Amino acid sequence: MTKAENPSSSPIDHLARCGAPDAAALMIGDKVTTFAELDAGVGRLASWLLEQAGGPGERVASWSAKTRLACLMPLAAGRAGLIHVPINPLLKGPQVEHILADSGAKLLVTNGARADMLGGALPTDCVLHDLKVGKEVIDSGGHGLPPSIAEPDDLAAILYTSGSTGRPKGVMLSHANLWLGAESVASYLKIVPEDRVLGVLPLSFDYGQNQLLSSWYAGAAVAPLDYLTARDVVKAVARHKVTTLAGVPPLWVQLVEAEWPVEIAAHLRRLTNSGGALTPLLIDAMRRTFPKADVYPMYGLTEAFRSTYLEPKFVADHPTSMGRAIPHAEILVCRRDGTITADEEAGELVHCGPLVAKGYWRDAERTAERFKPAPRASKYAGMAVWSGDTVRRDANHLLYFVGRDDAMIKTAGNRVSPTEVEDVAVASGLVFDAVAFGVPDERIGAAIILIVRGKDGIADEDALAAYLRQNLPNFMQPQAIEWRDALPRNPNGKLDRVAIAADWAKQVTA
Repeated sequence: MTKAENPSSSPIDHLARCGAPDAAALMIGDKVTTFAELDAGVGRLASWLLEQAGGPGERVASWSAKTRLACLMPLAAGRAGLIHVPINPLLKGPQVEHILADSGAKLLVTNGARADMLGGALPTDCVLHDLKVGKEVIDSGGHGLPPSIAEPDDLAAILYTSGSTGRPKGVMLSHANLWLGAESVASYLKIVPEDRVLGVLPLSFDYGQNQLLSSWYAGAAVAPLDYLTARDVVKAVARHKVTTLAGVPPLWVQLVEAEWPVEIAAHLRRLTNSGGALTPLLIDAMRRTFPKADVYPMYGLTEAFRSTYLEPKFVADHPTSMGRAIPHAEILVCRRDGTITADEEAGELVHCGPLVAKGYWRDAERTAERFKPAPRASKYAGMAVWSGDTVRRDANHLLYFVGRDDAMIKTAGNRVSPTEVEDVAVASGLVFDAVAFGVPDERIGAAIILIVRGKDGIADEDALAAYLRQNLPNFMQPQAIEWRDALPRNPNGKLDRVAIAADWAKQVTA
């Protein structure tokens, strides 16, 4: 089957028709759903959702593990003209209550245990339905809604950020945002119908949801997995003969430390990463563990889905690079006045083009802070995402992350990026994770604190201190280095910097 009639503007639910009708589209446990069954199930679920929500344009939320219903929701909501609000299954009652109230969701589909966590605290207009009802609808055999005729700019989803630095923000995504994101990733990863993609990331995370969408765009099958240990991932790769695996750095640390039989590791052909930078040490470990796989480091923003990727051919010689713009993205490095920086001159990363989201749901103030007119140099013009991330571009047009302006540590008259300190600590080969932050200091303005998790649980304090003295200038030296057996992470798997700093402060004042 060919792609939808007009790939540049197809409604998101048309992804259910991109693969051969009898080809596998979804594999959950022993249940294999073909593309024909996917399309029919999406139609039935769409009809039911529309009836429950009361009309097009309403928000419908799902709070679930990686069930078949959770996987079909993004397409079914789009087919019904509704707006999907996926909720991270790791969130607790208070966070979910906020998301439901903020989005104005008319329907929440979840299981009984999660519903109990809400304690009956649903918004007045929100109806609760059990996942079992949705499953019965999908399998009913009845007729469903036909493919959508939505416009590219019609709203299709609201993805809520983790809220580690404030209340969660709902990022508004259009049908075009989701479709073009799927097309872009399928294109640069070179996914083909024969591929099998293991979906281990939360479907509420743009990166996790795209594992479904980009796989289906390419006519490939995706196997969603809720895992507890790295061993679960190894077993799933073997069971489904997985060729493609996406992860975040903490997961890759677990996976390279796991036992991988040679024949199972050989199934993997491409490994992708986002949600934090891969260190050279970790990249080396991934390449040793999966010698037949290409490694794709990536950088993304929920507000623009994905911005850059590093082609595998550059990984060995440029392991710390963010790469270049993905298809459908224009990435500019700008000075404060909007002009383009010179090579090696640090500036703000600005993302332009059709992957830019529609702003934050019902939050004009914060939308105006992040979504601004594109620089004059942009070929797309329109609105752009001004990321707040400082990067530099080398002579080969490869980008490198420098830091975030709002995280800079101002110490002894210098501006220090926590990332610079963290990268050197990790480069020592003695630690897997590192978080640096500043604390008030009357003498120098701010002192640098470094919290680390040692490699293999070993805390070699003298060796790390010596390495930092050798590789960092005096003004970047941490005043204190503390070792932890584990570091907290937010629901998207990123190191929770706010919690780490708060825990350190609590211990200091105890």
